[in-house]
Amino acid sequence: MTTFVDRVELHVAAGNGGHGCASVHREKFKPLGGPDGGNGGRGGDVTLVVDQSVTTLLDYHHSPHRKATNGKPGEGGNRSGKDGTDLVLPVPDGTVVLDKQGNVLADLVGEGTTYIAAQGGRGGLGNAALASARRKAPGFALLGVPGDAQDIVLELKTVADVALVGYPSAGKSSLISVLSAAKPKIADYPFTTLVPNLGVVTAGATVYTIADVPGLIPGASQGKGLGLEFLRHVERCTVLVHILDTATLESERDPLSDLDAIEAELKEYGGLENRPRLVVLNKVDIPDGQDLAEMVRPELESRGFRVFEVSAVSRLGLKELSFALADIVAKSRAAKPKEEATRVVIRPKAVDDAGFTVTQEEDGLFRVRGEKPERWVRQTDFSNDEAVGYLADRLNRLGVEETLMKSGARAGDGVAIGPEENAVVFDWEPTMASGAEMLGRRGEDHRFEAPRPAAQRRRDRQAEHDEADEEYKGFDPFA
Repeated sequence: MTTFVDRVELHVAAGNGGHGCASVHREKFKPLGGPDGGNGGRGGDVTLVVDQSVTTLLDYHHSPHRKATNGKPGEGGNRSGKDGTDLVLPVPDGTVVLDKQGNVLADLVGEGTTYIAAQGGRGGLGNAALASARRKAPGFALLGVPGDAQDIVLELKTVADVALVGYPSAGKSSLISVLSAAKPKIADYPFTTLVPNLGVVTAGATVYTIADVPGLIPGASQGKGLGLEFLRHVERCTVLVHILDTATLESERDPLSDLDAIEAELKEYGGLENRPRLVVLNKVDIPDGQDLAEMVRPELESRGFRVFEVSAVSRLGLKELSFALADIVAKSRAAKPKEEATRVVIRPKAVDDAGFTVTQEEDGLFRVRGEKPERWVRQTDFSNDEAVGYLADRLNRLGVEETLMKSGARAGDGVAIGPEENAVVFDWEPTMASGAEMLGRRGEDHRFEAPRPAAQRRRDRQAEHDEADEEYKGFDPFA
């Protein structure tokens, strides 16, 4: 049964924004009280948050589909819809977020670090918010914007100061068990350790974390054994410690060949060339192990390694090793630049940035791309002519129609707004004068205009009668 997972594919979807409401206020003796449709609520976000109590991605391995709630639609009486609830997903410290192509989206290190994996859609405006001096009674409302949805990959890279590397059964788990309070599984057969173990070590005034990397064997960087699954856990470590078994029962192995094999795998994996290294000759409590350690120590020192002879059973040399590691970790921490306070970086748009682009494709179709035009299209109820006219006016004010004309578009040409897989396509009819005023004075209700004086009303009625008399003059009903 799987108990540790350090890589998962997660499907996240934010909540959709609620639709705006088109409503007219009604009460006794006031049948036309004006528009009172409320706005739709915002869709919930999907947010990843580092939680120190979480150590594995197991939950997302079993439940890879996560979705936030939608915003509620607006209602009459100027009642706005309720916002959707944000979905907060706790992840372990050291989680890296990637897209399906392997590009890094976020590196989550440190308690409370957050990343919004999917942004909730904004709610649509109700007709009360769309009302203006020119548009006194809009008969439409804007639709809510769909929330973001994407597939992401979560990879856990253990945040530890010291990484223990070596062949299976070299004694890495035994060392962690005596250096710290960790209690990993220990046995005398290969691949006993199937998950990275993490422990906390105190040496003088320095407290640091130590982890082992299980399953490293020749070919691990190409996927052989378990090494490739766990090599990522050494990337964040300050110092690498080679654990060499001086009492191995395998005749074809010895400490020097083990070291060369593991170094070859680390080099093949890449990115670890500049990490300081120590060599630990383990199991020297065994007579043959002590003899072998004395034989290979001069060769290791000639290669520039600091060598420690230790025994996890008798605890020989553990104090010297722990303080040597603490010294390296302390110096590394002191050399790191202090983190500056969070700064807000403002990147203003270029003065010539229109907010959209118009390109002509090979088949002659003109495609409009841009955050505003695409969002406006998603918010439009195309079953409502007034809403379509409102969209036309917005696009005209943004300059889309003028740009289409400059790009060579003619009446009847196809125009698509949005990406290829989710675009709105229509035959373009230029209406440069006022965006689509052919539909009349959209959103205006003459019943809301000030009443005419009685004398003016009498003159208008008389003019209507005179016009009718003139029309029927000379008409013979019996002809």
